[in-house]
Amino acid sequence: MYLANGQNSPKTNEPEGVFYGWYIVAAMFFSTLIGVGSRQGFGVFVKVWEEDFGTSVGMISVAAGIGWTVNGLVQPVAGSLTDRFGGRRVMTFGLIGMGLATIGVGLMPNVYGLIVMYGFVLSALAGGAFGTPATSVISRWFQRKRGMAISFVMAGGSAGGLIMVPFAAYLLVISDWRTAWFVMGGMILLFGLPLIVGIVRDNPADMGLEPDGGSAGDPDEPNAVPHQIRVAPLETTHWRDSVHSAPLWQLSVAFWVCGITTGMIAVHFVRWAESEDISAGTAAMAFGVLSVINGAGLIFVGWISDYMPRKNLLGVVYLVRAGAFLALIFLPGQAALWSFAVLGGMSWLATVPMTNGLTADIYGLRNIGMINGLIMMSHQLGGGIAVIAAGVVFDVWGEYDAAFVAGFATLVLAGVVSFSINERKYSIRYQKPLPITPTVATAASDGD
Repeated sequence: MYLANGQNSPKTNEPEGVFYGWYIVAAMFFSTLIGVGSRQGFGVFVKVWEEDFGTSVGMISVAAGIGWTVNGLVQPVAGSLTDRFGGRRVMTFGLIGMGLATIGVGLMPNVYGLIVMYGFVLSALAGGAFGTPATSVISRWFQRKRGMAISFVMAGGSAGGLIMVPFAAYLLVISDWRTAWFVMGGMILLFGLPLIVGIVRDNPADMGLEPDGGSAGDPDEPNAVPHQIRVAPLETTHWRDSVHSAPLWQLSVAFWVCGITTGMIAVHFVRWAESEDISAGTAAMAFGVLSVINGAGLIFVGWISDYMPRKNLLGVVYLVRAGAFLALIFLPGQAALWSFAVLGGMSWLATVPMTNGLTADIYGLRNIGMINGLIMMSHQLGGGIAVIAAGVVFDVWGEYDAAFVAGFATLVLAGVVSFSINERKYSIRYQKPLPITPTVATAASDGD
């Protein structure tokens, strides 16, 4: 609900100081760093699994591809459960299962066990730990600073790439791949889980607070909104109604492409580097550089997206990533590696805060978990297809060029689709305020 300095604006009970929502952001940042970071380390183990299991890149890609697909199919379920029971409960259950399943990966005797444990069990549980539940909770705690807050949470994934991927490579050097997965699973249970249980709360109203902190109508606050209620134009009682609206499909198609390109790189980047005679350690370092740049880019994009049209930034990000894929296609080994680290870093996870921010702006909060879940499902399904397809391409041709060309083409499509979203028509940020009446105020308090 968007309120400002007018009559009937409820007073906040928040004490002076840091708004509690930022503590939730910090908790999710660190849990994402550990949990998502451990999953990003999958690519480090591809070559050693080839040798240990006596299998091919294609078969290992099946494990990762099924993992992305299963994770995607779980997202709407996780979103529905979040709307019904709250994100804190869903994430707690997901993290417990994810930590145990991560340890379980280290016990698998062959590639078929890897497919079952990583592809089905771990990936399904991870769907409840991150993604839809997290962004849905943050959307409830923040309105004016929604893009910035989601960006900080997603920056945890960048920090995870910086820390956990090289850490996984280091564990592989000093011990073996099984020990590495045991350690990462233990870190999820010992460090990630307590943060969610102890700090995260589902809704600011549960603590007598309002989104963003303070009175939404404080005239001294920057970016204050007009003094009436604004209702998300496409907010509905039933989430199924959103399926008939254009923005849901536009956001889903673009995010599908995001999944294609991030999935392909997350699993195959290190193996591609090794095929170019670049060591796994150097590739992991480059991915760390990518993550550093992405973390800074995320914060900047999240901040600026709260002050300008999100869809334009989203389109630019996809086109920048298209340039990163061109570098992989046309530049030689080391030049391609570091060019991709820079250009890819500028665009890697920057799509998430703008996509989730647009979703909340357009559809409100009543069914935000389910709608976020549907859009996230398209992302993960795209990743699942791309991971398997890229593995087959490598097995057949011994290189990834055809897969990278497909990535470039789809990114151009995503850029065009993003620019075509009619944000001014559908986003709550551009709507005229409604007069405050008991009926409108009650409806708004139940939604956005």
